[in-house]
Amino acid sequence: MYAQLVETGLSRVRNLEEMSREEREFQGRIDRGVKIEARDWMPEAYRKTLVRQISQHAHSEIVGQLPEGNWITRAPSLKRKAILLAKVQDEAGHGLYLYSAAETLGTSRDQMIDDLHSGKAKYSSIFNYPALTWADMGAIGWLVDGSAIINQVPLCRCSYGPYARAMVRVCKEESFHQRQGYDIMIALAKGTPEQKAMAQDALNRWWWPSLMMFGPSDSESVNSAQSAQWGIKLFSNDELRQKMVDQSVPQAEFLGLTIPDPELKWNAERGHYDFGPIDWEEFYNVVKGHGPCNRDRLKTRIKAHEDGAWFREALIAHSEKKAQQAAGAAA
Repeated sequence: MYAQLVETGLSRVRNLEEMSREEREFQGRIDRGVKIEARDWMPEAYRKTLVRQISQHAHSEIVGQLPEGNWITRAPSLKRKAILLAKVQDEAGHGLYLYSAAETLGTSRDQMIDDLHSGKAKYSSIFNYPALTWADMGAIGWLVDGSAIINQVPLCRCSYGPYARAMVRVCKEESFHQRQGYDIMIALAKGTPEQKAMAQDALNRWWWPSLMMFGPSDSESVNSAQSAQWGIKLFSNDELRQKMVDQSVPQAEFLGLTIPDPELKWNAERGHYDFGPIDWEEFYNVVKGHGPCNRDRLKTRIKAHEDGAWFREALIAHSEKKAQQAAGAAA
């Protein structure tokens, strides 16, 4: 579990002696594994941490539809179109669950969306890379959704009840997305030499960004130790990244594809694969807005929101009319 990170980061978290009575009771509930619910008392910092994390997660699901949505009309068969369309719809649903969970913390959906559009809020850096070929739909499902599952399954046991419950369904659906992506990679890897080369190219381009999804080592984070103490984070970034590497290598071998890492090798002493250094300069560059598709992704998202304004206004008008009719009938 994640207790070791709390111990090594104790200078960044508060001891029980420094806490108020409410904070000690709150921490005691978390330590006993009791879920925190929306109406329970919670420290303001806990609330803000969850709003930031859950809203970023929701934004990532919504923006994550864009690279795949562009391939729906270009999928190679009707079956593939239907499967990809269903996946994109699932991602929209995930955003809905997560925005709803974040709203229980007292932040409106409009505010969260405004923060995204203004650049104040972030989404996962992985969605700022281009999807150049159909093989990218396979690599995204296999690697990106694979990393997401490893990251998100522990969240089903996080301390905040609404978030944990939302993640149960999200993770079940993401498991299908990963299988869908791997199925595409199997078809390409077993196809013509050109198709296999396409699959290898997609693997080459998405491998390292997928490992970056877990974030830098927690020793570099000022928030990780506190999130661990609060039961929001259960495993370190490096632990989760290692699990992703260990899981993916035999899958790539089955496909007959090569992981683009000359330093990758099995370490019998550790019982894990060793892998090469990650280019964190690239990661931070993308996070700061300088990735290949940052501007296009945000511009497209803002345009979609503005284009849908008439529909949201119509829904509100219809709801208000129904409420007036109900009030009149009651009178």
